[in-house]
Amino acid sequence: MQFIKHYAYTHQPIHFDFKQTTQRFFVEEIPLYRPTGKGNFLILKIKKSDMSTWKLITVLAKAALISDKEVGYAGLKDKSATTIQYFSIPKQAEKMLKKNLTTERVEIVDQWLNKGPIKVGHLKGNRFRILLHDITPKDAARFEKVATSMMQKGIPNYYGYQRFGEDGKSYQQGREIAHSGKRLKGSREKLMVAAYQSWLFNTWLSKRVKISSAIEALTPIEAAKKLHFPEPLCEALKVQPHPFKLFLGDHLYPYPYGKGRFVKALDKEAQAFNNRTVSPTGLLCGDNVQRAYSDARHLEEPFDDDELRSLRGDRRFAWIWPEEVTCCYSAGTKTLEVSFYLPKGAYATTFLEEIGKFPLHNV
Repeated sequence: MQFIKHYAYTHQPIHFDFKQTTQRFFVEEIPLYRPTGKGNFLILKIKKSDMSTWKLITVLAKAALISDKEVGYAGLKDKSATTIQYFSIPKQAEKMLKKNLTTERVEIVDQWLNKGPIKVGHLKGNRFRILLHDITPKDAARFEKVATSMMQKGIPNYYGYQRFGEDGKSYQQGREIAHSGKRLKGSREKLMVAAYQSWLFNTWLSKRVKISSAIEALTPIEAAKKLHFPEPLCEALKVQPHPFKLFLGDHLYPYPYGKGRFVKALDKEAQAFNNRTVSPTGLLCGDNVQRAYSDARHLEEPFDDDELRSLRGDRRFAWIWPEEVTCCYSAGTKTLEVSFYLPKGAYATTFLEEIGKFPLHNV
């Protein structure tokens, strides 16, 4: 099975130069909750550059004379960026941390006490600021128009290229490890199997985007012939107000948080989706996960793998909405600074790829 990414939007490609560097890529975590101001854990707001989250955890642990496992974090961020992230350490380790933390690439911006440690997923989302080069005034105007429209229409929630390693093929090793049936050893093997999970999700999502695009562009009769779907189904999909089409049995979550449910009444749920109160989810196959059913399961099943039991399964939003999008163009330098907010787990690079219509990892 080969992955070919399908874009949801129909505009012509927009050219720009993207490079993920500490001078051009900025991201700030938005915490899930406010610290309590008292307790046995120290919450650290840290600005770092040219350092992965894993490396920073090691640096903090070494400076504070604690184990890596005692450093709490909410999410992973890339090395080639300037980031603001939140970490937690035991309160009693504060003195040693301040004494021994000397690297210039790490700055403690603020700190608070809290009753509990930070755990993975303790995020609302991330705010990004990215500087794009070599973009003409015409393309900058088109970029802003498309990016602004995405706040209303949303985008497919693909995993970014960063998920799949430098060569983009870590999912292949992950598939082999998953099929071996052995217990996973260390974070490296877990990341590879997670990359395989993510590849299956992306491949499923691309298929669903392709189907939805055909429904939008064609008449029900034409779509039925092209997709080999019953014509009444294509008619029911065609009248849905959102360009990403829901199927009977799709698993929805309230957006951006809440308890999931299945699509049983297409008209009702399609309207809720168009109103941004719910969003469909895709399968991250693994142990103890809820699958779709009916028509949605028929579309999901080719991208499932019941041999992948070494990781816990989950469901991931298939469609998200960027927020707070702003663009600032400099004609003199032909640069465009774009700022935006995405919910946790979403990739800034997939937002840019949907606008540019080209893969950033090949740039």
